[in-house]
Amino acid sequence: MNTTKKWAGALTMTALALAVVNVAAQQQTSTKSADAQYQAAGSPLSGEQMHQNINPKAPPMTEKEFDEARKIYFERCAGCHGVLRKGATGKPLTTDKTLANGTEYLKTFIKYGSPGGMPNFGTAGDLTDPQVDLMARYVQQEPPTPPEFGMKEVEATWKVVVPVDKRPKKQENKFDISNLFSVTLRDTGEVAIIDGASKKIVAILPTGYAVHISRLSASGRYLYVIGRDGKINLIDLWMEKPDTVAEIRIGLEARSVETSKYKGYEDKYAIAGAYWPPQYIIMDGDTLKPLKIVSTRGVTVDPQEYHPEPRVASIVASHYHPEFVVNSKETGKISMVNYSDLNNLKTTVIDSARYLHDGGFDKSGRYFLVAANASNKIAVVDTKEDKLTAMIDVGKTPHPGRGANFTDPKFGPVWATGHLGDESISLIGTDPEKHPKEAWKVVRTLKGQGGGSLFIKTHPKSHNLWVDTTLNPDAKISQSIAVFDINNLDKGYEVLPIAEWAGLGDGAKRVVQPEYNKAGDEVWFSVWSAKDKESAIVVVDDKTRKLKAVIKDAKLITPTGKFNVYNTQHDVY
Repeated sequence: MNTTKKWAGALTMTALALAVVNVAAQQQTSTKSADAQYQAAGSPLSGEQMHQNINPKAPPMTEKEFDEARKIYFERCAGCHGVLRKGATGKPLTTDKTLANGTEYLKTFIKYGSPGGMPNFGTAGDLTDPQVDLMARYVQQEPPTPPEFGMKEVEATWKVVVPVDKRPKKQENKFDISNLFSVTLRDTGEVAIIDGASKKIVAILPTGYAVHISRLSASGRYLYVIGRDGKINLIDLWMEKPDTVAEIRIGLEARSVETSKYKGYEDKYAIAGAYWPPQYIIMDGDTLKPLKIVSTRGVTVDPQEYHPEPRVASIVASHYHPEFVVNSKETGKISMVNYSDLNNLKTTVIDSARYLHDGGFDKSGRYFLVAANASNKIAVVDTKEDKLTAMIDVGKTPHPGRGANFTDPKFGPVWATGHLGDESISLIGTDPEKHPKEAWKVVRTLKGQGGGSLFIKTHPKSHNLWVDTTLNPDAKISQSIAVFDINNLDKGYEVLPIAEWAGLGDGAKRVVQPEYNKAGDEVWFSVWSAKDKESAIVVVDDKTRKLKAVIKDAKLITPTGKFNVYNTQHDVY
């Protein structure tokens, strides 16, 4: 009887593996799904020392094989499946599951992918057959744990380059600082500071790896950038040539940084959130001196079970209280962290949904809307009352960036998000006082070019709504932008060939992140190619939707995110 069950299980496993191969062939999965591309970005943890923890029940591996596989996992897999393989966008790869599946079954999935979003690493040419076999054996081992990064390790990385009393007492350059742009040069570990008026590069500064976001101090003087490797650079825009005045590393992998904005606390504190270890750190705003570390490890919202790796996603500063709004991905919990007394830290924890990612304020600045992208929901938090206002069902894998605020001609004030997983654009009513029937509901769903959208943008002075499709597998779609007329949304969108306007040679030329200048009359787009290919920034006249300028430079390598000083400082989006 036991032998029969064993053979039946093996046949079922083989049949399922063959089915995956057939589906993969039929669907030509040589192109990864958009959300898989986005989440599977490389992790800085690939170079960290970790303990080799081999499971005796797993297929044998040498120490050299284990180290090679570990490096591949953190470069290609950890973004979806998590550092400890507990699962996030991708399914858990814990040994109770992988050992039961077996090596041949795992090799099939790794090589051919699946319709559910697993990339086809083998047939796409990302992994060789020996590497596929290596990874199938590796995920049957116990996952190695990266080292912790406590106050001792953080303080060892802290450096004040220019003390506060040695910094300028007034602005030393002649730039309109409020119209500067901080541009991420993703693959070189740099940011470019570009003057919005002249369109010329003011400075290119070394930073952490793949800067994720740039944020401004309340005063607009200091620029904070954080790399995926957890390194923060504090850049003084008052200097004759803007440059780093302090730096620190707050973890081994990170995504978010923010500064205090509440009246009386302007520029007093900065905060940063880490993916590993799962924690956030509060620092002095003008020196980055680390003051307090708080772990986010805890129990998930659903099911209520302990999770050892709740990565800190987005962080925003409340305008109603001396608080930071900290979003933990895996637990689905939103923490309102009151920084008025760091020795007696008070935190209000709000349950929402998994896995929390990015978001922004509504037009009033009171309500914070954040994507729980694995749950296909938007959570709304009232930062005045510190309460969950609503959980709103939207499209597949919402990815708003900071979202877009405007007035719908029929439904009043709305906040909009695009999606990685489908072509829809969800418009959510945000005015509970004057439009109570529309508040916290999807009042309108627009049809965009397709899935793979990362950012959506408008401006209070504009009638245009811009939506990128950076990770769409169709090159024509990923290399263009869709723009809607806010006053006539039923008309549909116009497509502008941004990459074509850039006049570049070969390359992916993916168009990413529309960003307005201070005046709201220009929209800047990154045309993002590989590190060894030419990239550019394309500037479009917002009123006419015509090409206005192309910014090219040999040093403008892999530009992605762009952050206008004024708009970022004042939450204009």
